[in-house]
Amino acid sequence: MANFYTDNSDLKHHLTHPLMQRIVALKERDYADAKKYDYAPLDFEDAMDSYEKVLEIAGEICGDIVAPNAEGVDHEGPRVVDGHVEYASGTVRNLDALVKAGLMGISLPRRYNGLNFSLVPYIMAADMVSRADAGFVNIWGLQDCAETIYEFASEDQKQRFLPRVCAGETMAMDLTEPDAGSDLQSVMLKATYSEADGCWYLNGVKRFITNGDGHIALVLARSEEGTRDGRGLSMFIYDRNSGGVTVRRIENKMGIKGSPTCELVFRNAKAELCGDRKMGLIKYVMALMNGARLGIAAQSVGISEAAYREALAYARERRQFGKAIIEFPAVSEMLSLMKAKLDASRSLLYETTRFVDMYKIYEDISKERKLEKEERDEMKKYQRQADAYTPMSKGMGSEFCNQNAYDCIQIHGGSGFMKDYACERIYRDARITSIYEGTTQLQVVAAIRHVTTGTYLGMMRFYEEQPVSGDLQTLRTRLKDLADLYEATVEKVTATKDNDYIDFHARRMVEMAGHIIMAHLLVLDTERTESFRTSAEVYMRYADAEVRKNAAFIASFDLNDMTYYRKD
Repeated sequence: MANFYTDNSDLKHHLTHPLMQRIVALKERDYADAKKYDYAPLDFEDAMDSYEKVLEIAGEICGDIVAPNAEGVDHEGPRVVDGHVEYASGTVRNLDALVKAGLMGISLPRRYNGLNFSLVPYIMAADMVSRADAGFVNIWGLQDCAETIYEFASEDQKQRFLPRVCAGETMAMDLTEPDAGSDLQSVMLKATYSEADGCWYLNGVKRFITNGDGHIALVLARSEEGTRDGRGLSMFIYDRNSGGVTVRRIENKMGIKGSPTCELVFRNAKAELCGDRKMGLIKYVMALMNGARLGIAAQSVGISEAAYREALAYARERRQFGKAIIEFPAVSEMLSLMKAKLDASRSLLYETTRFVDMYKIYEDISKERKLEKEERDEMKKYQRQADAYTPMSKGMGSEFCNQNAYDCIQIHGGSGFMKDYACERIYRDARITSIYEGTTQLQVVAAIRHVTTGTYLGMMRFYEEQPVSGDLQTLRTRLKDLADLYEATVEKVTATKDNDYIDFHARRMVEMAGHIIMAHLLVLDTERTESFRTSAEVYMRYADAEVRKNAAFIASFDLNDMTYYRKD
């Protein structure tokens, strides 16, 4: 029997990070729930035991059910029947297994029938599900939309909707439209309030909606008549039981084919306002998207894991010229770099998740009592770090995911181009990760202010001060040199005070920061667990080359060179 948790010791390494003790104590309010719920933990060790048991169950389902179903789901796909989605038969079995195992509503409070877990084990489960079938995580993983209801909806709405999610109902976020993709300010789906029955009604079309026929949806709609920008948009909760929405079609996609991406038609669909009017895009979608981007970062890591394992297994088995191809330096180098990129992106993913956990927990506590000054300061620190790391984790993790899927095909050679091997599906599934929930270019737009304001440099200097054993000091010294080069490069670019020039070099500077930060994290991982040493050494060489390459390009470039890249 396969188990995607127990066969991957890297997951337990990240689950047992030193900060987890503080995260769990805060999440459990010093374990006060133990007095109310017989399944609540008594202390940190008890909580971690629960996390591990649930992850083992999730890992077993992923290995024994979801992964074996993946090829069949990819071929069968979902379909539209009478205006609604019918999942592929394998998807139905996957969902049934995870629901029966109680793996919905993992991070929601116990009072809504959730498990009240930290975000770390939830993201870890998403990591494993993505390794098994990247398309399926877009159905199971959208339960994180419930976090938006928990944060911003009324108590009555929480009581009605959140237990349904914990019981296994699926969710969707209905944001994009035919003429409003990344530019959500252009959303025109109309929300009209009826004074007669005190209800909102939605009319219009949504497109590219993941799991669009989910039981409960968060819908961005224009509530303020006569407006055309983000200030006229509000967030609504739509319940499929109320009717009024039909699935016009399911998009025929390159990959993640088991996940229904729908075009929806709203005809007087009854809905409820979530939170305050006119705050839909300004406040609620931003929170929703940050959660979704963390989810795509987890999906990217899971796909990278699948790609690496497929490539490694094939390289060990395939023989050419009398020996396994893994013995050829060109192939072994590719595999080493694939593993280093996987480990680096996973380390960044869980560092980001811990930051999000800390500030989200403090936000939740602030609704129960006034935070002390030290707590407010700590919350702000972690929120700033989470804001900086989320776009970097999604952006660089998805790019590494695509690179690993590409290299997996390459190691398979001609066989990788055939549908006989899983790598062909993995390659198709990977491509979307750097596009949806904000393209890599949009992640750079979100990240660049943390370059110019010094957030990333501050984190590099922080990591430089963390204790490591003597033989890791060599890597630490090289990273200090790269941070100095990064600092000088950023100063050169920002000194021009030319926004177009800064934007032109934004991706190069964000990637420089990302490479240095991920290399630091691998050094710290190695300090805790020796098995990361090879990845730390390999990634250090790769990061050194990439940082210096970008710095050299920027150093050779001045404002006059911009004329070659401006298009009329």
